[in-house]
Amino acid sequence: MRFVAFFTALFMLFNVSGSTVVDRVENFRLLDQEHSAHELYYHKNAKAVVLMVTMNGCPIVRNLLPDLREIRAQFGDNVEFKLINSSLQDTYKSIRQEVDEFAFDFPVLVDDTQLIGEVLELDRSGEVLVIDTSNWNVVYRGPVNDRVGYETQRNDAKEHYLADALTAVIAGQPIAVPKRQTFGCLINFPERQQKAAHAQISYKNTIAPILKERCVSCHLPNGIGPWAMTSYEMIKGFSPMIREVLRTRRMPPWEVDTSLAEIHNARGLTLEERKKLVHWIEAGSPRGEGEDPLLAVKPLEKSWSLGEPDLVVEGPAFTVPATGIIEYQYPAIANPLDRDVWVRAVSIQPGETKAVHHVLIGTSEQDIPRGERRLDAVFKNYLMGYAPGAESYVYPKDTGVLVKAGGQIHLQIHYTAFGREATDVSKVALYFHNEPPTYNLRQQVVIGLDLQIPPGEARHEERAYFEFEQPAIIYSLFPHAHYRGVETRFDVHLPDGKIEPLLHVPRYDFNWQHSYALAEPVKVPAGARLVHRTVYDNSTENPANPDATRNVSWGLQSENEMLYGGFFFRWENGTSEKPVHDELNFQIAQFYGAFDDDFSGGLELNEMPGWIRNAFETGQLRQFDANKDNVLSQSEYRAFAEYRAQEARR
Repeated sequence: MRFVAFFTALFMLFNVSGSTVVDRVENFRLLDQEHSAHELYYHKNAKAVVLMVTMNGCPIVRNLLPDLREIRAQFGDNVEFKLINSSLQDTYKSIRQEVDEFAFDFPVLVDDTQLIGEVLELDRSGEVLVIDTSNWNVVYRGPVNDRVGYETQRNDAKEHYLADALTAVIAGQPIAVPKRQTFGCLINFPERQQKAAHAQISYKNTIAPILKERCVSCHLPNGIGPWAMTSYEMIKGFSPMIREVLRTRRMPPWEVDTSLAEIHNARGLTLEERKKLVHWIEAGSPRGEGEDPLLAVKPLEKSWSLGEPDLVVEGPAFTVPATGIIEYQYPAIANPLDRDVWVRAVSIQPGETKAVHHVLIGTSEQDIPRGERRLDAVFKNYLMGYAPGAESYVYPKDTGVLVKAGGQIHLQIHYTAFGREATDVSKVALYFHNEPPTYNLRQQVVIGLDLQIPPGEARHEERAYFEFEQPAIIYSLFPHAHYRGVETRFDVHLPDGKIEPLLHVPRYDFNWQHSYALAEPVKVPAGARLVHRTVYDNSTENPANPDATRNVSWGLQSENEMLYGGFFFRWENGTSEKPVHDELNFQIAQFYGAFDDDFSGGLELNEMPGWIRNAFETGQLRQFDANKDNVLSQSEYRAFAEYRAQEARR
């Protein structure tokens, strides 16, 4: 009788009590074949998530895609469907080719480290996993149906395993048979046989050096990180958290599509580094032999990494509260210089590193009073942007930024509360050229001012452009959005119609705003456009969304949104002594790129901002429409702008 009771309890555990096949699936984030990010727990409002295991060349997966589409059509309002590829031999490029050739219309999550597939115990392609979002347990794994097998397939299925499982999950009922044998192609997971080797990964020679290279710049005493990596004991204690932020790609806060242009001083982990860290943690974070390299980590010193500056200015003291959201601060500092200088490098030294999220620095030739006019003063003559780990910017060779005597040095400072009240006094250091540089380094912004992000929409894209009137060289890129921005790109659209991708950030994070310096500057011809695109998530699934019911437009404050793509460049044919810069064309190019929604090169009536449309419709501006096509070209608008300037001088 005891044996009967034992087996009865065992049966109930695996077949009735939640029908659980695998315990709770921990959260993870993977990129799909287009390098867009997908997070499992994002789909908390769905009833279930279906993951179908795929690999390139698997005939069973290809044959089952129509069945999966039919099931999605039946359950798509309640269930999220994705494919996952953990195969060693498949790459982002080859997966895109497979997707295109066989018309996959599901995102393919690329498990390029195999870390997720290892934990999910994936074995064969063609298998589907049903994850119940009420507890994140895998409640069914097996084939989609019985229609396809090895070298066999029928026109119609007799058994509908996946559809039956989803019906049960949605109804809150147990699944009769939660696990079935799957027919598919075997996937090689070589690290599964290396568990003993994982326990031998050296903390001293492997783990600690990775942490020092990739993490310690923030996680050190007095650093912005919430805890300091100062010993093995600290790492051991935080190991579960380290594993979690690696699986969800939250840390390091650097997510860049590595198939595009190489970024100077990239701060992301390599695939091998990510695998080593996670396998070491899953092996129990063994200490091993040897000294502890992290004991040598010293507190962040208040010193200038670029050496003694030519000028240091100090911002006003600001009290950072212990909690709450802090509005951006826009302090202005009197410029003490009595002569014009060419700046070659800039460095920022926050007074309270845990509180200073980012700082933008610029100058103006005149004093700008407080209020709305100061919000964009930092961009009058932009110098650099600071973020933790990017404290300094040495300008590209033979370039510089001219700072005139007098006026003001402007800062835009974003503070974040960290649990106790603190006072910040940030300092700015400037380094000068001894002689004027060959080239004037310039900064411009691709900006979209007519944003309209519908309420509840999860993936809404906006775009804008800046058209170069003459050949230019691009050095760095800076994407910016607010809480709803989730993905961002820069591409160059060439005059012949070709598109050259420059930068893709699959997971934009408002909390970590980076400037991306191109390892090799990019030359663009006259007529090329730098196009900036951002995807916004205005749905309730976005945990950072201030209000999913709003139609969101452009605004400086974080509850609104921005499409803002800053970039440093120079004109290829100009020098600091013989500039070719046309400021009016410069401003018009930005203006048109902001409102020309169809990228036609002209502004139609429905694209014009209100004051221009009014001027056009009342006749003041219509007279400059030379060809009378009701479209305002850039040359026509320039004629209007020059006329207004001439009138103002009279």
